[in-house]
Amino acid sequence: MKIASFLLPKDKVAFITSSASMKEALEELENHYYTALPLVDSDGKYVGTLSEGDLLWTLKNTPGIHFDNLDQVQVSEIEKHIHNESVSINAYMEDMLALAADQNFVPVVDDDNIFIGIIRRKDIIEYYMRNITD
Repeated sequence: MKIASFLLPKDKVAFITSSASMKEALEELENHYYTALPLVDSDGKYVGTLSEGDLLWTLKNTPGIHFDNLDQVQVSEIEKHIHNESVSINAYMEDMLALAADQNFVPVVDDDNIFIGIIRRKDIIEYYMRNITD
């Protein structure tokens, strides 16, 4: 089964641009109670995942950074420790199980690598649970 029917579209997903500040990223994570966000560049292409751990390690390991000047650090400058593998919108659910084992969400891109949404781990697990019990 194609993943399109499981897609949570970009307009319903919290994500961050690589030009955003560390403060904006922290606020976005806090507002949505997420531990990680898809990261897109200025062209809308998926370029990685920003996690709260990335922000904490940057705060801990960068001299001169503190909560009062987080707006001076761009997300693009932050070292990323995880990378959620993306899949094409043409992928099949059968290809998602291995990714769901390691990722809370799977970013979905079009043929030009433009970020178009995510598939949540929860939806992948529910799909397999329905098919196992049928």
